[in-house]
Amino acid sequence: MSDVPEPEEDYFDVAAQVLELLVARGETLAAAESLTGGLVAAEITAAPGSSRAFRGSVTSYATDLKRELLGVDAALLAERGAVDGEVARQMAEGVRAALTADWGVSTTGVAGPERQDGQEVGTVHIAVAGPYGRTVARELKLDGDREAIRTGSVTSVLELLRDELTRNERPKDTEQHGGNGCLQP
Repeated sequence: MSDVPEPEEDYFDVAAQVLELLVARGETLAAAESLTGGLVAAEITAAPGSSRAFRGSVTSYATDLKRELLGVDAALLAERGAVDGEVARQMAEGVRAALTADWGVSTTGVAGPERQDGQEVGTVHIAVAGPYGRTVARELKLDGDREAIRTGSVTSVLELLRDELTRNERPKDTEQHGGNGCLQP
């Protein structure tokens, strides 16, 4: 768990950076959203050229849809509720698989005005699932009203994706990765 400072950048700028990185890599993105209700997808698609990398999204606001559409484990949802780091992980992995994307992102949490699943308002879990078997989840503790929490969630998940895209470069085109990377005499 970590307290997250106010986002450093406007999420439209981060969305444009994410798209630039995805297009340069020839990779695609899908989003699974709960508390953000489609705001991640809206920000991605607001950037010019988004159709070159964005596959689509699933807004699974209802808990049963997380299970039915994204494959989140029913026992996990029953035990911990929808506001949970492992739920966020499974949502990101599930949307990536369901929409056949290279990358999946997810948001789940409590935007308010009331607690949910025993979690305080401002408790948010985000996750990024990548093409090389790595899924990263973060817990956020965001302040402010409903709009501020949702906006902070969008910015945070896009920043996490950007960080993962820059941290996890594609494997080099070598024999180990199925390419013809050796020089032939």
